[in-house]
Amino acid sequence: MSVARSGRFAGARAPAFVALNSSLALDWRLWREDIEASIAHARALEGAGVLTAAERQAIEDGLATVGREVESGAFVPGDEDEDVHMAVERRLTELVGDAGAKLHTGRSRNDQVVTDVRLHLRRVIDRQVAGLRALQQVLVGRAGEHVETILPAYTHLQRAQVTSLAQHLLAYFWMLERDVERFGRARAACLELPLGAGAAVGVNYPVDREAVAAELGFARISENSLEAVAGRDFVVDYLSAAAELGVHLSRLGAEVVLWASAEFGFVRLPDAFSGGSSIMPQKKNPDAGELLRAAAPRLAADLAGLLGVLHGLPLAYNTDLREDKRFLFDGVDCLDASVPVATGLLEGIEFDTGRMAAACDSFLQATDLADYLVARGVPFREAHHLVGELVRRCLERGIGLDALPLEEVRRLSPAFDEDYVAALDPRASLARKALAGGSAPERVREQLGRAAAALGAAP
Repeated sequence: MSVARSGRFAGARAPAFVALNSSLALDWRLWREDIEASIAHARALEGAGVLTAAERQAIEDGLATVGREVESGAFVPGDEDEDVHMAVERRLTELVGDAGAKLHTGRSRNDQVVTDVRLHLRRVIDRQVAGLRALQQVLVGRAGEHVETILPAYTHLQRAQVTSLAQHLLAYFWMLERDVERFGRARAACLELPLGAGAAVGVNYPVDREAVAAELGFARISENSLEAVAGRDFVVDYLSAAAELGVHLSRLGAEVVLWASAEFGFVRLPDAFSGGSSIMPQKKNPDAGELLRAAAPRLAADLAGLLGVLHGLPLAYNTDLREDKRFLFDGVDCLDASVPVATGLLEGIEFDTGRMAAACDSFLQATDLADYLVARGVPFREAHHLVGELVRRCLERGIGLDALPLEEVRRLSPAFDEDYVAALDPRASLARKALAGGSAPERVREQLGRAAAALGAAP
């Protein structure tokens, strides 16, 4: 007898409904967690007097066999299986008979599936955080090579002031550090055991939920059976963290695309992470950066899609909730694909430090020149206006700030002296940004130490 159909129904389901109703394509990846949770449930059923020791052992041995068969490819779900849970239970019952048919006592697919997803997502987060740590390690390593490499900092995509390449790369390190923290909170939200909530209101058997929680690595049991089967906050937490990470990867990808263009020329892309053209033989396209850029809307759509499913759902379980895995697993797959690409891209990229330095023209030191005047008693707003006047004159003549004759500069303000040109040295400008968190090499080296310490303290 199929485990998927009860005696309540007289006829077969319509094929179109069977196709719509099947979630195997989505949830088959949960087979390992389904077996793990089922073993813990069988032990709880033995403790509750539902199973004999022999039956529980037969179930454990049978589930271990199912796991080996799945791994080897000897067992694959069939058309008759509605989801991963039915497939595993069907095969178990084929192997061990009536003992397998007793396994579902005291649980529902409603609490079963959310338990499996929580188990699975914990492992996903652990794997992805390890990937983020590897990416951060690359950022620290590349930043350490370029503490004194100057390049323009941009605002409004216009050259603004001088910074260092190390400071620029470390900005992404700290973005990712907050991402790691967000994923940590999402993982903590997975540590509540739903098993024992049943379909909605609990179960009639004295299973030891605390013992099951301890065995499966949960920190606590759910307090409310209705919320336990209906809640997907923990998936929202993960997808929210994933969407934020997607934004950070997208910003990184966008900068790679810009910097690799002939107009910028700040980087040379590694061949292993570049694309070509089907018609233009000369092209070397920043495909990896473009795909990272595209991760953000995809991950944001996964988050929005799940929130759309959840909004307005009456308690407790509704079949709409099956769609949680569609959005969750797409987000998981997107990050599993994107983070290693970002890591490899940054490992292999070549920085054109000469091109970066050449972009640091004297106009980027205009603020430093205004501060030079402030140090000589000129109010900042007046200094700002005076330097703006100098910039305008230079632009009209097609020269830099360092090319104006001293006599002309002094006619504009006697506060200028012949040493004003020193204020226009880009490396001196960098060194002056010595406040905590600034771009000065000494501050960046301290920042590198803190970043390395954060990685060393990582679990």
